[in-house]
Amino acid sequence: MSWLVTGMGAVASIGGSVEEIFGSLIAGRSGLAPLRGYDRDSFRAQVAYEIDDRPAQGVDEPLRATRWLERAVAAAAGDAGLGDDLSRVPVLVGTTLRELRSVELSWRDKVPFDAADLHFGTMLRRRFNAADTHTVANACSASLYTLALGTDLLELGAADTVVVAGVDTITESTYGLLDRCYPEAPDRVRPFDRARRGMLQGEGAVAVVLRRESDGPGAGTHVHARVRGVAVNCDAYHPSAPDAKNIAAAVEEAHRRAGVRPADIDLVMLHGTGTPLNDEAESTALGTVFAGLDPSPYMTAIKSMTGHTAGASGLHSLVAAVDVMRRGTVPPTVYLDDPVDAVAGFRLVRGAAERPMEPLRIAQIDSFGFGGLNAVAVVERVDEPPARDAVRDEGAGL
Repeated sequence: MSWLVTGMGAVASIGGSVEEIFGSLIAGRSGLAPLRGYDRDSFRAQVAYEIDDRPAQGVDEPLRATRWLERAVAAAAGDAGLGDDLSRVPVLVGTTLRELRSVELSWRDKVPFDAADLHFGTMLRRRFNAADTHTVANACSASLYTLALGTDLLELGAADTVVVAGVDTITESTYGLLDRCYPEAPDRVRPFDRARRGMLQGEGAVAVVLRRESDGPGAGTHVHARVRGVAVNCDAYHPSAPDAKNIAAAVEEAHRRAGVRPADIDLVMLHGTGTPLNDEAESTALGTVFAGLDPSPYMTAIKSMTGHTAGASGLHSLVAAVDVMRRGTVPPTVYLDDPVDAVAGFRLVRGAAERPMEPLRIAQIDSFGFGGLNAVAVVERVDEPPARDAVRDEGAGL
């Protein structure tokens, strides 16, 4: 069975829509900026990939994550022709931190916050009349876990249409936790670079609408892409260190479910956090899966521009992959100046966006979380005229 992507919406530090985000990606434009939300004096790191929507420097406010989620879901539902009525559509939200930042503000600064708003379902019911909502808290692979759950609901006949989403914000407590993890404070996200220092958080939300392919896209709508297969596993190998063997198992399972071979994969959207342990495990796993292929699939890692958007990151990469295949332009992994030896055989795009001569038809999306929560999706391009205005490629200098 396969599933059609009929709607997409996204928000990130590099853009307020799917189109703006893709335009930034192919232009190599990063959302990295000085930390805005709270006092920097308590931390070694001074930068992050925030959405710049606070009223003023150092003035934070609650429910920002919920606000972005509402925008992403509304955009995806509108794009799919569903409008604002999701009363018959399950909504699955993947997240790491939910509204933790709002709780911090309420507890310490006494900023008013209704505990009912801790649940995204409150907003989804009020705004979209959604009756069936779920939150999946599976760390940084959460949104691809929601994708897997959404395809299961469709395959089992429990729903005809589903919305799957991801969202996360930067909180002061997690920023502080990460600030103590690394020997040196990161100044940017540098996936697979010898000068990498670790991961920096990013903010954003993303949503897609799925339908069974056997049912068609529905009246008056269109198809962005086809989801061929999603695989998940949880090895519980280590609280924070990923395991290459189980990442490779997730990739191979995704290929099996999608009915593809490694040689069929044209593009890999890497998890690519810029942490030594993740980079090492992911490069080892992909070196095993794609062994003997020369050249390898095109590969890129967009967290170098979006930061690590945690629970939203998997679907952010999936939406980017859909646009990469439609537009035929692969964004670069910025800040990757001196690659580690482990990726020497990979066709990594860096420096500037690249337009391959051959069409890109099948993409693999990697997403790995704390606790060994691995998720991998395989998505296929659909040859249908894009309904939205084409993104101008002039920004990439191509």
